[in-house]
Amino acid sequence: MILKVRKHGDPVLRMRALPVKEITKEMLTLAGNMLETMYAVDGVGLAANQVGIPVQLVVIDIGEGPMTLFNPRIVKHNGEETSGREGCLSVPGLTGEVTRWDKIVVEKLAENGSASERLEAEGLLARALQHEIDHLDGILFIDKATDIMEEQAENEV
Repeated sequence: MILKVRKHGDPVLRMRALPVKEITKEMLTLAGNMLETMYAVDGVGLAANQVGIPVQLVVIDIGEGPMTLFNPRIVKHNGEETSGREGCLSVPGLTGEVTRWDKIVVEKLAENGSASERLEAEGLLARALQHEIDHLDGILFIDKATDIMEEQAENEV
């Protein structure tokens, strides 16, 4: 099911998302609907609060297959940063330069829900994860961006 992507100005985008206590059938259905929505609007990532549900759930596909992350948080980074142009499905028509860590380690709830797992990421995946995790904290890319321009980004995160 395609969900409505909330746009800048919707208060849910500024809410801090709540942790997922249990990976239920409903949470898995939400994740599937979010992936379907993300593909339908040509995104590479989508956070649950972008579809109006403030829970810590992110879906990403940078072209290497879909990923679903419950309760993701950055636990380590290499300290090196790179600036790159980003866009956002919730802020259509704008792009900006955002500085992000090159390499990160993300801790997330394991799919069986019983423990946490770690995921190492670099490059576009690291950028997409940082962008989506920011959403879970109520932060939009325009809060961090410089050189904001009105244009359609080729790869909206």
